[in-house]
Amino acid sequence: MKNRKGFRLALIGTDSMRGKEIKSVLSKKEFPFVSIDFFDSNVKQEYSKLTEFKGDPKVIHCLDENYLSGIDLVFLSVDKKVNRKYGELAKKKKFFAIDLNETFNKDRKTPVVVAGVNNWLLLKEKPQLIANPHPVAIILSHIFNVISTKYTLLKAVSFVMQPASAYEESGIGELANQSVASLSSASITKEVFKTQVAFNLLSHAELVDKHGFTPVEKQIVSEIKRILNDSGFPLALSLVQAPVFHTYSIMSYLELKESTDIQTLEDLFKMSPYFKLLAPVQSCPVSSISVAGKDEIFIGQIKKDNAFPNNFWIWSVADNLTRGSALNAFEISKLLYHISQT
Repeated sequence: MKNRKGFRLALIGTDSMRGKEIKSVLSKKEFPFVSIDFFDSNVKQEYSKLTEFKGDPKVIHCLDENYLSGIDLVFLSVDKKVNRKYGELAKKKKFFAIDLNETFNKDRKTPVVVAGVNNWLLLKEKPQLIANPHPVAIILSHIFNVISTKYTLLKAVSFVMQPASAYEESGIGELANQSVASLSSASITKEVFKTQVAFNLLSHAELVDKHGFTPVEKQIVSEIKRILNDSGFPLALSLVQAPVFHTYSIMSYLELKESTDIQTLEDLFKMSPYFKLLAPVQSCPVSSISVAGKDEIFIGQIKKDNAFPNNFWIWSVADNLTRGSALNAFEISKLLYHISQT
């Protein structure tokens, strides 16, 4: 692989939501690759299905591990069973694989990486398989990392509003159908969410444990602690299912050890390429509607609590498919290419 002009790429799960997004990112942004092949597990006959890449038609191939011969990097964006098979194959065949579907995130031997936060893991471990974190873990890790460059975080509490697209296209479809049905007084389908989510807020959309938390909430907290390399990181987090299609909207309450002010915190975010800061106005420019499809994590408002001088509220919104998935995987792939050349 060393001294090669570019990677040979493969995408497994071309028609999945995250697969479509990483394909879009690769088509628009500069990346040193010499070829890219597309695969789907539901293609049974060669040349029976096509996709498009950079304006040109491309065949979506049958999924066969023999077709991956000579591939340098594979993006895994299909169901967990297939992802697991080809992720484990990466270790044996010595190609890189990035899991976009959170298949390996609980595997302590598989590094969970947020580009720009814990890149050192790639240099230290030189792993063949890398797990892309949950979108909320990506967003909050960036926020906590920026704050921690100058201040000591004594406590972080994050209240997260989750979009329907967290449940892929089926979640989006059900929210859309429920919205139409509610407005037309028709019967409402309740398969993904088990109750009405349209025009509604749900304290949870999955089964909870004896303490009231869902597996996803516990997964996010665990991933953030791994990414920040701090098993004792003081984070509490709760998800609420919101009636929006895309983006995670997060209100975080941070308690700092040192004294500071809103302007200084804003300046920290302005210096980072991962953030875009917009001044709070009555029209509320940072929202799910305005941020959907954007690359950055948007900071819309920072509040200082006068009753607790070192405590702040931070409102952040980021797209779960761009910054919360594809862009992180893209940036990891660029790091892997540069590592392979050294």
